[in-house]
Amino acid sequence: MSATAPYAGPSPIRRPVAAAALLAALVSLVFGLLLAGAGPASAHAALTGSDPQDGAVVDTAPKEVTLSFSEAIAVGDDSIRVLDPSGKRADTEAEPRDLSEGSTVRYGVALHSGLPDGTYTVAWQAISADSHPISGAFTFSIGAPSETTVALSSQEVGGGPVGVVYDIARYAAYGGFVLLVGGSAFVLICWRGGASALPMQRLVVRGWLTLTAATLVMLLLRNPYTGSGKFADAFDLAGLQSVLDTKPGAALVSRLLLLGAAALFIAVLFGTYARREDEQERKDLTFGLAVGGGVVAAGIAATWAMSEHSSTGIQTSIAMPVDVAHLLAVAAWLGGLAALLVALYRTPDIGSASVRRFSAVAFGSVVVLAATGIYQSWRQVGSWSALTGTRYGQLLIIKVALIAVLLAVAWFSRRWTGRLTDASVASSGAGDASAGAEEEDAAAGPEDTTPTAPDEASDDVAPERAAQLARQRAVLTATKKKRIRDADPERSGLRRSVLAEAAVAVVLLAVTTMLTSTEPGRTEEEAAGGATAATAPASDGPVNLSVPFDTGGQNGKGTVRIDIDPGRTGSNDLHVWIDGSDGEPMDVPELKLALTLESKDIGPLPVVPDRLAEGHWTASGVQIPMAGDWKIDVTVRTSDIDQVTIDKNAKIG
Repeated sequence: MSATAPYAGPSPIRRPVAAAALLAALVSLVFGLLLAGAGPASAHAALTGSDPQDGAVVDTAPKEVTLSFSEAIAVGDDSIRVLDPSGKRADTEAEPRDLSEGSTVRYGVALHSGLPDGTYTVAWQAISADSHPISGAFTFSIGAPSETTVALSSQEVGGGPVGVVYDIARYAAYGGFVLLVGGSAFVLICWRGGASALPMQRLVVRGWLTLTAATLVMLLLRNPYTGSGKFADAFDLAGLQSVLDTKPGAALVSRLLLLGAAALFIAVLFGTYARREDEQERKDLTFGLAVGGGVVAAGIAATWAMSEHSSTGIQTSIAMPVDVAHLLAVAAWLGGLAALLVALYRTPDIGSASVRRFSAVAFGSVVVLAATGIYQSWRQVGSWSALTGTRYGQLLIIKVALIAVLLAVAWFSRRWTGRLTDASVASSGAGDASAGAEEEDAAAGPEDTTPTAPDEASDDVAPERAAQLARQRAVLTATKKKRIRDADPERSGLRRSVLAEAAVAVVLLAVTTMLTSTEPGRTEEEAAGGATAATAPASDGPVNLSVPFDTGGQNGKGTVRIDIDPGRTGSNDLHVWIDGSDGEPMDVPELKLALTLESKDIGPLPVVPDRLAEGHWTASGVQIPMAGDWKIDVTVRTSDIDQVTIDKNAKIG
């Protein structure tokens, strides 16, 4: 619905002002997302290092393998496995040791002694501090690389059929929360008469049922979702107990307890509150329900904040309350929109005042969403490259675009709201009383045309007949009101625009849910080492580079050609040729190289090649410890004072 202040009439002055306010809110949101941000943040733990490193070739077997992560993780007995070339366990199969110090998160597993030479596979699986399962694998070699028969499952942790069902439950949980909280808020704030409307009651109760069922499914599937991926493990009591000991498990249990309180709130709202006729008592009960319901709603929202992205990284004490406010604003806007749609299509009694009150609620929700969205995006994105180059950033762009579309449609809804009147409702009883009486008489049947004297009617028949007539009159009155309202072009236009808003809102809610399970752009970029300089194309064979240089002195221009063979991790032969500006081989007094893997903070590893012939230098046994984008620095000195260092990146391994 319209995310603007209440509108009393079609004023030509207020329309551009409200539109400008909408535009300003949207622009501030978009530019806040894009331009804010620096400073580290984490969510979704990432492997930041290991010993031995990925692809490393070590001379002797290490006593243990250690892994470092960007944030705290939860590990189990088989969280880190080391497999020999034949696929057998090379570690002692004990629970990983916590070697963390300060802000450094590190775990290690001990290896058997006397391991033979060959390539070993390290497979790891853990639970990130933001509740999402993570996994990975890498290899290292003892002595020299070898063939390996290890075949790891291609299914990522958290995937498969269990992952699909778990994700469906996660989407359903957000949808149920929006309907429960937004529908209840709509009744209490915008349309108190809706407490007596059966369609409104059904909407809120269905939201409660959906959220409760989804939470139970997530709790049962949490163990197989983060572990085996088998449905049978959903009823493993030991696994369920281990889930309850984790932060996500505690959050799900807390949500179920709060949903019990929410059930009591619903019973009072659509029971005692709906039947209350005294205005003062109704006002007091409204205040009590608003306070109690607000506490329960905030508590349910906190079960997401305490176990997902906002619970880890920087400024968690600020991020978690901001996340709660963001979720409540989403529920008030989108859930209220769903309630309004139901009221317009299923009930004949909602008036223009209630629609305008929701307009004010929607405007406040958009303001809160803009403020909290800017902060959340700064924490999770923080740079232009992360915004455009990561999946999280791209989803965020889609979300902002959907909000823009939703606000545009809401503007049309606001215009229909301004034209909406209740004149037809007022005339439905008085102006058409005679027509209503005729319809009631016709519905009553031929028996009503023969008057019955009071003494001729039995005592037990007259009350039943009176009740029947009362029900018929109520149905006719409701039908008449609905027909008159449906014939109102302003109300029909409002229904169509609100329906369009609801359709966009469903897509927006789906994208928002996807964001909660997507690795934040800042973390993904940090794990990948950020943007690199111009990189030579990857090669399955030897790496060949050609880099021009100019030392600035006489005969100081030329080209350096570099070959790295076989261009993989481990031992490599390196050849360097220097050609002068005339294309002929060129000797220089000094030539040095250094290799750096910036994404893993490895290097610079110095290489001093030996002169083999005029313009040709070589070095053997150059160790490349792990695969990646390596920066190769070449220092060329052509005289006592003329020297230059050039660099180029190469994909090795």
